[in-house]
Amino acid sequence: MLSLDKVFNAQTVLKNIIRETNVVRSYGIAQNCELFLKPENLQITGSFKVRGSAYKIAMLSEEEKQRGVIACSAGNHAQGVALAATKNGIRSLICLPDSAPISKVEATKGFGAQVCLVEGCYDDAYQKALELKESEGYTFVHPFDDENVIAGQGTIALEILNDLDNIDAIVVPIGGGGLISGIAYTVKQIRPSVKVYGVQATGAPSMYNSIHNGKIDSLESVSTIADGIAVKKPGENTYNLVKEYVDDIAVVSDDEVASAILALIEKQKMIAEGAGAAAVAAVMFNKFDLEGKRVVAVVSGGNIDVTSLSRVIDRGLLKSGRSSSLLIELIDKPGQLKHISRIIADCGGNVTGVHYEKGNTESVNGCYLRIEMETRDFEHVNLITQSLRNEGFKIV
Repeated sequence: MLSLDKVFNAQTVLKNIIRETNVVRSYGIAQNCELFLKPENLQITGSFKVRGSAYKIAMLSEEEKQRGVIACSAGNHAQGVALAATKNGIRSLICLPDSAPISKVEATKGFGAQVCLVEGCYDDAYQKALELKESEGYTFVHPFDDENVIAGQGTIALEILNDLDNIDAIVVPIGGGGLISGIAYTVKQIRPSVKVYGVQATGAPSMYNSIHNGKIDSLESVSTIADGIAVKKPGENTYNLVKEYVDDIAVVSDDEVASAILALIEKQKMIAEGAGAAAVAAVMFNKFDLEGKRVVAVVSGGNIDVTSLSRVIDRGLLKSGRSSSLLIELIDKPGQLKHISRIIADCGGNVTGVHYEKGNTESVNGCYLRIEMETRDFEHVNLITQSLRNEGFKIV
């Protein structure tokens, strides 16, 4: 059974394996509360997952270690298991969904594991791992629904409570629920007044639905840029722990997650993957009543593929009004572009792209001009749009 003693034991066992990630104060990300970040993206392997997997492997019997370990993962648990197994001289095989970022696949191999790519999402990789466990005799290391894994994740709460006094709430991303189960259980044993809030992606709300429906719910499909929390079905242990110890759960959209990733880069000089930024997104977009509170958001991981990061940044810029596009219908005559550019420049905007096209306009001499711009926010976009209208231009 999960116990506070087990969490403290995990802290001792993990002392020479993990990195204690000190809580840092954030500035300019949340306007209505005092926000601190628990930067598990700076953890060894770039994610909190190494805590639970390393403690689980440390607790295996000699016979279990001899058989080797197998795990399934969207990427972060894979790296944790691979590192812990290699440190203990144990062979490891990891089943990953073929949608996992290349960076996570290569990192897993780099930590010494064999990799088996499985078509589909996390749950498909899970089924494949169970098949191989039975046929090859491996010891299975579950990514979240295991008391030792949960205890390992609970060490994050011990570090938070040691770093900060008088905190009001901790906000935690949820996939299968191992991270929030460990944190919530530990926090409620030591300082029950602290609220623990969970966050899921709108495209993968398995725990959110389960808690609201009063029973474990399995999704038919998941779709989110937060691949680390794209889980179709929560665990039985984690469901029960979340139901008992977590105060509330909310969902965030992919656009909100992208905005949070961008905010962390700009304001905090910190790289987070989609799952890692989910808790920050919930705080930024007021998913919980946190006004005037001291809040810790767990940045659970930073293993985002570089090519994905560029797309996420573009999406975050659009979502926050930092990048915008206008389609203008006008008469095709000399000087129009110069006039439009002057108006945008006078308003403080920066033109980054221009595309001219003839189209089905009301006038025979009509055309369309698409203008790409760098802007400050949506108020700035509205100012530019209104200024163009005032000069007689038709914004499509």
